[in-house]
Amino acid sequence: MEQFIAAILTMVAGVLVCAAYFWSTNLVLDWIFPSKGKFGAVASRNLRIANSIRPWLFLAPALLALTLYLVYPVVQSVWLSLHGRGGQNFVGLSNYSWMINDGEFRQSIFNNFLWLLVVPALSTFFGLIIAALTDRIWWGNIAKTLIFMPMAISFVGAAVIWKFIYDYRAAGSEQIGLLNAIVVALGGEPQAWITLPFWNNFFLMVILIWIQTGFAMVILSAALRGIPEETIEAAVIDGANGWQIFFKIMVPQIWGTIAVVWTTITILVLKVFDIVLAMTNGQWQSQVLANLMFDWMFRGGGDFGRGAAIAVVIMILVVPIMIWNIRNATRESGGH
Repeated sequence: MEQFIAAILTMVAGVLVCAAYFWSTNLVLDWIFPSKGKFGAVASRNLRIANSIRPWLFLAPALLALTLYLVYPVVQSVWLSLHGRGGQNFVGLSNYSWMINDGEFRQSIFNNFLWLLVVPALSTFFGLIIAALTDRIWWGNIAKTLIFMPMAISFVGAAVIWKFIYDYRAAGSEQIGLLNAIVVALGGEPQAWITLPFWNNFFLMVILIWIQTGFAMVILSAALRGIPEETIEAAVIDGANGWQIFFKIMVPQIWGTIAVVWTTITILVLKVFDIVLAMTNGQWQSQVLANLMFDWMFRGGGDFGRGAAIAVVIMILVVPIMIWNIRNATRESGGH
């Protein structure tokens, strides 16, 4: 109860502080550049100057927050990546040389590449197919709700759910894992799925696909509904069948939205961490960059310089895709 009251008071205080800030800054600005009581060129000049400064006053808290929580950490991470284990001794590019020659880092790069190939493509594909199918059935909204529901689950929570699905018990024991129970019922041998090198990556990918398909479905469903009916009617009149209408008429018209969804999931995949940590902790050749960074910086590695260098690599991989995504989304919205 005390935590609930503290949370309410914090929100109320935050709103009051924001209101006081905007009121006081406007008051000071109007006092420095008054337009009331002034006439002619003086009033016009003061009004023009005040109106050019006022938006920056409104943006100042957001810019300050971005500087403290985004710009500063980036600069500090780059600087820290040039230092040694304790973050004190300057070592130049030694941490980056270590990464190139480190087998676990190369394994992480390879695994992240696998994730990039599979997860965005399948999540977007399943989302698109489901969006198209659910719009044609009467219980489509119920289906969409069920498919979107995993989005409300945290990555760790989803990993726990799928850990039960992949659970392994020795042959002859009762299998509580859904996948092994099906395999045994079909006459096969149970497997410790998440301990199988290389293939365990795909079992982990299924979790993120399960989560992100709902996101892709919602965005692409809205895009499909925005397609002009005239183009579909014209295709029907010309004798196009359902597959031709979908792949040659509908998909090309929402290709920009598909690209935005794909790149958004790609950025998420590059930062994937929770699922791997909760399921395998990077064991059995399932390591990814974000989990490797966490290991080196906060766990057994205890090397701030190497952890920061891995973080910089993740940032370098994410930023170009993010910029392209923003530009494409801006282009889709007509530049507004």
